[in-house]
Amino acid sequence: MPTSKKIQASIEKSSWIRKMFEEGTKRKAQFGDENVFDFSLGNPNLEPPAEFKQVLKELINDTSPGQHAYMANAGYEFTRQAVADYLSRSNSGKLGSNDIVMTVGAGGALNVILKTILNPGEEVIIPAPYFVEYNFYLDNHQGIPRIVNTKPDFSLDLDAIEAVISERTRAVLINSPNNPTGKVYSAEELGELGKLLRNDCKRKGDVIYLISDEPYRKIAYDGISVPSIFDAYEESFVGTSFSKDLSLPGERIGYIAINPQMTNKEAMAEGLVLCNRILGYVNAPALMQRAVARLLDTSVDISIYQKKRDILYDGLTSFGYVCHKPEGAFYLFPKTPIEDDVAFITTLQEENILTVPGSGFGGPGFFRIAYCVSDSTIERSLPGFERVIKKFK
Repeated sequence: MPTSKKIQASIEKSSWIRKMFEEGTKRKAQFGDENVFDFSLGNPNLEPPAEFKQVLKELINDTSPGQHAYMANAGYEFTRQAVADYLSRSNSGKLGSNDIVMTVGAGGALNVILKTILNPGEEVIIPAPYFVEYNFYLDNHQGIPRIVNTKPDFSLDLDAIEAVISERTRAVLINSPNNPTGKVYSAEELGELGKLLRNDCKRKGDVIYLISDEPYRKIAYDGISVPSIFDAYEESFVGTSFSKDLSLPGERIGYIAINPQMTNKEAMAEGLVLCNRILGYVNAPALMQRAVARLLDTSVDISIYQKKRDILYDGLTSFGYVCHKPEGAFYLFPKTPIEDDVAFITTLQEENILTVPGSGFGGPGFFRIAYCVSDSTIERSLPGFERVIKKFK
């Protein structure tokens, strides 16, 4: 066996998203790209904003020495200060540059946070449905996932969270706007979650952290704003990236923000910087750090994604699909008309429609559609969606 037993087992149960992406590659070779409707991967189809390209040209033409050298392990001071100033405008507390660590995307940010806070065997509570890669991130750092269901509308079930808090609980990990549901957690429910965690911290005599994974923060619709977890709970982190709002997934640039009111904040910041280095994520790409420092108020045109959501949501619900209308991100998570979500998405494949079963996100009985694709792909797929659901009526 060329790999370890553990890795071989992980490969065998690896992400449904990648499996469907590979299926799409095969089908496109067989039927042609234009005849395959691939909704499997959350890979933004919008190009980065024009401002990004202009900033990049200016940076490339900068001949100052040291442009591509190592910097402080936490990232450039001026970039971290720019991020801190940006976040201070939307949080009641004021952040400084030492509250920010630049990272290799949101995946790097989450791994650094978990490496910093977890002792072997400690648990992290994750509301489902959820991004299944979290399981692997926790395993990287000897943590254990405790999965709890959300309510029927995908809002947080605080009673379910409280029921699994134990002496081994180290953190709660949330994702809002959520992948795969598009749910945005309200300020009220985050506030109640904060109260719950404060009470349990007192009972335990130890800290329970709240980690918010926020790469879709700017992708919110219908006038909804994504509330601050920093205002809801002091012992909290944000891990995020510019992959979605600037359409830069391949550039692997993100950051960690520490709540400025966190207990022992300075020691925590030192731990994050060390883990950023020893995990091999240091340094976050120098060119991208310079670029995003100037683009914090910039994003792709969110109305384009909202239009895609509306075309797909209106079409599917008119055919009889049952679906929560997402408040953010770029995913729909409809119920499958049969209990077996894998069987249902297999039927969709007969129409060359590629989606991901909800069981791949801890949400059996649903399926995920990533609508960050062309309008034409959405519109031309709709007759196939209609034909399939009619088979089950």
